[in-house]
Amino acid sequence: MSWLEPWVVWLQVASTLYMVGVIWYVQLVHYPLMADVGTEHFEGFHNRHTRRTGWAVIGPMIVEAGTATVLLWPGVDSVPHAPAAAGFALLALVWVSTFGIQVPLHRRLAGGFDADAHRWLVRSNWVRTGLWTVRGVVAIAMVAAG
Repeated sequence: MSWLEPWVVWLQVASTLYMVGVIWYVQLVHYPLMADVGTEHFEGFHNRHTRRTGWAVIGPMIVEAGTATVLLWPGVDSVPHAPAAAGFALLALVWVSTFGIQVPLHRRLAGGFDADAHRWLVRSNWVRTGLWTVRGVVAIAMVAAG
């Protein structure tokens, strides 16, 4: 697998850094602006947001998860095990936050604007923003160490 390992590492870095950029944009711009849509148009806006965001993030998230898993396989030696394991653990926490906190909040918002759900979405998303940012640093460190 040695010829494939550099590709896996670079796909890992690219997908991670892409998601770091996305999450910062969502945290600083997109989620806060949801409060300005207005209740009359919010349900349609949110449904379009969910669909379009899905198209933008599902592929990179799957690539990121797949490459994080491959880098933990025995015999993969292009990156040290400790940063690969740390990156995997950070990503697992991102997914737990996504499907345990943010997705349920989005489900609440899908029926119309809910100020409490929106407030918690913005606040709780700082967890993912922080985790993905640290994960980006770890991904860069993997390349530097390799």
